[in-house]
Amino acid sequence: MNASKVFYTNLRCENGDSRLDKLERLLKQAGIGSIDFKNKFTAIKIHFGEPGNLSFLRPNYAATVVQLVKELGGRPFLTDCNTLYVGGRKHALDHLESAYRNGFMPYATGCHILIADGLKGTDEVLVPVAGEYVKEAKVGRALMDADILISLSHFKGHEGTGFGGALKNVGMGGGSRAGKMEMHCDGKPQVEQDKCIGCGNCVDICAHDAPHITDGLSWIDHEKCVGCGRCIGVCPTDAISNDDSSSNDKLNCKISEYALAICQGRPHFHINLVIEVSPNCDCHSENDLAIVPDVGFFASLDPVALDQACVDAVNR
Repeated sequence: MNASKVFYTNLRCENGDSRLDKLERLLKQAGIGSIDFKNKFTAIKIHFGEPGNLSFLRPNYAATVVQLVKELGGRPFLTDCNTLYVGGRKHALDHLESAYRNGFMPYATGCHILIADGLKGTDEVLVPVAGEYVKEAKVGRALMDADILISLSHFKGHEGTGFGGALKNVGMGGGSRAGKMEMHCDGKPQVEQDKCIGCGNCVDICAHDAPHITDGLSWIDHEKCVGCGRCIGVCPTDAISNDDSSSNDKLNCKISEYALAICQGRPHFHINLVIEVSPNCDCHSENDLAIVPDVGFFASLDPVALDQACVDAVNR
């Protein structure tokens, strides 16, 4: 088997040559033109950013991809699915409002937004997949109705998966709310009460009423917990951790199996922008300082090779 090709460009720009110009050239070099876009509905899977977080990809990058798809004859739209947790993207109305607040207006990007799993995250398609853990992925309908899939991902760190790139954007991001619950459900967090300060952040962030404060200390009701891990990310003293050492491995496997379900059987193309590499997911309502200097733009027809190349570049 021949190795998959991953294409890269750095971020150095001379007069008259912008980052957007470099991105367009990269996509062409990486083979986006080999896909027949003529009159095809093209889902551009993106993360619109949680309000308050400023490390999400600027709408200008999406507009560059949209314009190129249109030039190739495609019918592009931007899309994402709703989230499990509280915040600005739990249902389609708030999700659209958050996207607009972050600049993803149709006149800015050149196309419309479709929230793939509908108003409440229940508009899904059951997609058979030959996975170890997943046999039938629950995927946002609009994502599966598209003829072609493009992922445009902000490559960054992640508290549950180590990093987030194309596979996480497509796999976890493409799952309906029920799909996200399936991916997250193995690991349930525990509270080290000697570290807990009773701040209540975990209570505030949970959409399922699982954490509670009793006698000034937090505890988590595992009957209600879906294992999404948001409480881990907001704990200021690192008192909350996963009680299953294998759960992150299972989570990554499930995400990959969902990505396979979403990509299989149709053309797909993937773009990772390794810039503002924040330590945590763009799902947070804040972003910390970048953990490495900006690296550049990467693109490939193979999302696995793409993510591996980005990991190698960051670790280098």
